[in-house]
Amino acid sequence: MKKYDILLADDDHSVLQTMSSALRSEGYAVTTADNGETAMKMIMGREKRAGRAFDLVITALVMDSADGIDVLRKAKEVNSEMMVIILTAFGDMASAIDALRLDADDYLLKPCEPEQMFFAVSRCFEKLELSGKIKLYEDILPVCCVCKKIRDDVGKERGTGEWMTVETFAWRRGAAPTSCYCHGCAEKQMEEWGLS
Repeated sequence: MKKYDILLADDDHSVLQTMSSALRSEGYAVTTADNGETAMKMIMGREKRAGRAFDLVITALVMDSADGIDVLRKAKEVNSEMMVIILTAFGDMASAIDALRLDADDYLLKPCEPEQMFFAVSRCFEKLELSGKIKLYEDILPVCCVCKKIRDDVGKERGTGEWMTVETFAWRRGAAPTSCYCHGCAEKQMEEWGLS
């Protein structure tokens, strides 16, 4: 399993300590920032220095110097695929909704139970992994624009692979796709069978 890197930003030191300990106990690498300004500097510095963004930023919505919306904007500006969870108090729900409109990936009400946090974090990482797989397939899978077959170039010189249906490709990769008819194809098939 990949060890994910999380940036946790909150100006409440007890929240930082409690949440970072809980996340580390689950095997995540956690960096902490005690305000929004520091969090934004860490996001930019990490990208420049390491060439690799944080996988997830968990930020309090209300902080001194720079708030969670500023941190969210900076994270998405640096890397649009960086996951962001907003921590908010109950009275800040309108702001949390605004954060979701700005592409926050989730929000949690403070104080939150560790199980809620772990669930939200794991959902973000599932989404990140799925996004990565989609990107990978977009980059490597040529799809015929007419018949929608896929050319499988794995183990062959690029461009010389076998053309096959999506189902065949999935079966060969160990997936178990299901087949069904869309409404239009079902009507056409019923006509061909003389059942319409």
